[in-house]
Amino acid sequence: MQKPAIVGGTPVRSNPLYYGHQYIDDADIEAVTKVMKSDYLTCGPAITELEHKLCELTGANYAVAVSNGTAALHIACMAAGLGAGDELITTPITFAASANCALYCGATPVFADINEKTYNIDPVEINKKINEKTKVIVAVDFTGQAADMEPIMEMAAQKGIVVIEDAAHSIGTKYQGKAIGSIADMTTFSFHPVKTVTSGEGGAVLTNSKEYYDKLCLYRTHGITRDPAFLEKESHGPWYYEQIDLGYNYRLTDIQAALLISQLDKLELFSNRRKEIVARYNEAFSKMTELVVQEEIPETDTTRHLYILRIRPEMLKIDRKEFFLAMAAEKIHCNVHYIPVYHHPHYERLGFQKGICPQAEALYETMMSLPLYYAMSDEDVDDVILAVQKIVEYYRK
Repeated sequence: MQKPAIVGGTPVRSNPLYYGHQYIDDADIEAVTKVMKSDYLTCGPAITELEHKLCELTGANYAVAVSNGTAALHIACMAAGLGAGDELITTPITFAASANCALYCGATPVFADINEKTYNIDPVEINKKINEKTKVIVAVDFTGQAADMEPIMEMAAQKGIVVIEDAAHSIGTKYQGKAIGSIADMTTFSFHPVKTVTSGEGGAVLTNSKEYYDKLCLYRTHGITRDPAFLEKESHGPWYYEQIDLGYNYRLTDIQAALLISQLDKLELFSNRRKEIVARYNEAFSKMTELVVQEEIPETDTTRHLYILRIRPEMLKIDRKEFFLAMAAEKIHCNVHYIPVYHHPHYERLGFQKGICPQAEALYETMMSLPLYYAMSDEDVDDVILAVQKIVEYYRK
């Protein structure tokens, strides 16, 4: 039997709505302009101000601003001592950087399956993958909901494993009342434009460890230091510096830092609006048996970066791809987060095969990301809900 065509008639919108978009106001522009007129465009006082602000917001002792979230993961793994022969456990439902950081260090990524209801990495599955080679766990706060950090931290502490919380999605989220950023051994953030706050591109690593902090600062800037405490030779003069390790140029500019400082002033505003939109989506979609709404653990107070809607193909005449295209026909442009990392050709060439994380693979086949960002109007939210309802009613079995 041929499947019916995409829903006909007039689309719910005349102009397109996309899954994510930054919000920039006059205060942001003024902050950037001020730096542009200053003496420092990079390596200046805005970086220090940003790092102090991140510590204030999260409760972490130290913050190291870097060029992007991937750089943050890379130097966090370096600080953890990850290297050849080691293994790093992470989730397959994430952007590739959460696993690539292992490869950058010569280590092997290992994928643990997700919880079928929360879509976050399952601590029970992590425990199954731990062995004598396990050096690091990268726990991803998928969609902004905190991973279940308490059991993860407990099992890691028992086995001497370093926990890096990949909080690219979760700035503004709290776990057991504590702000994300001060819970794991190290926490990484991303400030890409579709995230809750942005610096254009940018990232940061937060930690409570002075030892990690010193290493992170070193790896961010070529492995070069001017600090007399770390110099290995006698100083030649005030200009003197040494490269004492192999690092990278992962610096953030003061221009980007100024934008992010201004954005962080609006974090609570952004967070509250995202929560309002999520609540409206949940109320509408939880009433429809053809759909599945992501569940949250009670320990997390979530600022959601992504809103994941999962369809039940057994109750509809279409699959996820056709639902996705039907939404686009209604001028609602969704996305899919994420293709399981080990499905990518590079990882297949490394020997990874399908079937190792069945819950993650099942999720990928049935999910899509709906529009979610601060500047969405109530009418925009109404349109998304109407489009989903329209498609479900048309294709209901």
